[in-house]
Amino acid sequence: METKGRKSRCKARTKAGKPCQAAATTGGLCFFHANPNKASELGRIGGRSKRHSVADGADLLPKLDTARAVRDTVARLIEDVYAGRLHPRVAGGLAPLLNLQNARDRDNGSRAPTGEVGEAVG
Repeated sequence: METKGRKSRCKARTKAGKPCQAAATTGGLCFFHANPNKASELGRIGGRSKRHSVADGADLLPKLDTARAVRDTVARLIEDVYAGRLHPRVAGGLAPLLNLQNARDRDNGSRAPTGEVGEAVG
């Protein structure tokens, strides 16, 4: 299979019409040109393993109607990241949203008498 000091290349052409650069097997084609359905099958398997799914027992975020609820949620997210139950990127994506919610609660709390920031008295 060696020709002029290098391994033989696949005899097939790519979709772009260029010669395939993969190493050829004994039949003269690379693995994927010899087994065209294998590429999509392997891609599907890889995609399934990367898919994110919500576990049945996963806790959803509580109602974030008070500053205390936002603080408690942030604390729970930090615990979940350290425990490995939550990917840091997910927590990082939620952080600005929680910050906005907290700022909104502070703004609402400054307009009316409050017992706690964002929680109306009465």
